[in-house]
Formats: sequence, structure tokens, C-alpha cells
Amino acid sequence: MEKEVEMSIKRFMAEELQNGKSLSEIQKLVNEKFSLRMTYMEIRILASELESVDWKALDPRAQAEAAKKAKEEAEKSADNAEAGEDIPEAAKDEAAAPAGAAGKTVVELSKLARPGMMLSGTVKFASGSTAEWYIDNMGRLGLENLKGEKPTREDVEAFQIELENVARKAMGR
Repeated sequence: MEKEVEMSIKRFMAEELQNGKSLSEIQKLVNEKFSLRMTYMEIRILASELESVDWKALDPRAQAEAAKKAKEEAEKSADNAEAGEDIPEAAKDEAAAPAGAAGKTVVELSKLARPGMMLSGTVKFASGSTAEWYIDNMGRLGLENLKGEKPTREDVEAFQIELENVARKAMGR
């Protein structure tokens, strides 16, 4: 592939990634726009070479860490308020509604599609356990890399409801 075409494709990919498109969606767009027949693996390789993309902003784990940090800061601000210290209004708002919605099941959808999967992402159960989830090309749901205790029946039910909402939103319904 010519360097000029490759650079045009990379610029296009970076822009589409920032717009929230998955690599499989980008593969279709690249093949249409540039009249090419690039495989998913070729798209992944080109994506790995992109330097202008903020991968942390697209990574659900990094987003979860940022939410956790924001929650800790909000709790710290709340502790300071209880101690009688003055805090800004914005910090009071954060303390009133901490990020991560403690006690609630949170399902996040990964922007980058895993090979062989229709959808994938992470889940934080209300009980505090976390896991990675996926829906494979056969439509089967699975959990991997469970951290913490086994989810309760209520956790699993809440996860399925939240997953349905996230999937519906992702499919544009």
C-alpha cells in the first residue's frame, strides 16, 4: 500500500475512533471510502500504529479508574465538608452524586470490538465484584476475569437488564 493512501486511511481511522466507531465499523467504512478490501486484522494493525488517538479515553478500564478516582475525591471533599471546611459548590455536587453509582450494577460497552465477538465490555456488580463480559457471534453471553466474589442472583438479573439497555442503545434502538 502506498504511504499516502496509508496515511489517509490512518487519519480517517483516528477521526472515526474519536467519534466512537468500533474497528469493525471502521473496516466497512474504509473498504467503502477507499475502495479497498482490508481485513479486520489489517485494520487492527493500522489502528495500533495510530499515535494521535487517546486510547485511554476509549478504554473502559481507564474510564472506570477515572470514575473511581473522581468518587474518591468526592468522598474526600464530603469528609472535608463534615469537618467544617469550606468547599466549592462543584465539589458539593460531586459529593452528592459520586461517579460510578455505588450500589448499582454498571455495564460498560467497549468501543473496540474483540475478534469473534459481537459486543464486549466490563461490568461492576452492585455487590462490588467486577468482570469482563462478551456476546459472541453465536449470540452467547459470557463472563471472564471475575474479580471479587461470585455475583448473586440479584447481581446477575441487574446485569442482564443493564446489558440489554446498553446493547439497545449501541444498536440505536
